[in-house]
Amino acid sequence: MRTDQAYFILYVTDQARSADYYRSVFELEPIVDVPGITEFELRPGCILGIMPAPSAKRLLGVEALPLRAGAPRDELYLVVDDPEGCHSRALENGATELSPMETRDWGHRAAYSIDPEGHVLAFARKMT
Repeated sequence: MRTDQAYFILYVTDQARSADYYRSVFELEPIVDVPGITEFELRPGCILGIMPAPSAKRLLGVEALPLRAGAPRDELYLVVDDPEGCHSRALENGATELSPMETRDWGHRAAYSIDPEGHVLAFARKMT
């Protein structure tokens, strides 16, 4: 399968707060920021969307989004040039550290946090 674009959508309770958080952490301005969706282009064709849960429920035509109790909803794992800086900005903007920057068994240096909405966020760099 080949796709021209990939969208990753995080469902949130507070769109403005989450948009401000990711704007600060990524040091990016959104390409779309309207009631119901904020989008950041992480690289050409790779879009992160921030969508308030009520909008998602309306679009999907469901009463409630299924959530798993006791488990994070998702993980956003990003390989970036400056994982230390991204991780620090995440913590400065309200994330809680899950695991500090360290070398992982799979050949990356990565740090993990959980954002204010409960999404796991990892910033990593490939080891050479």
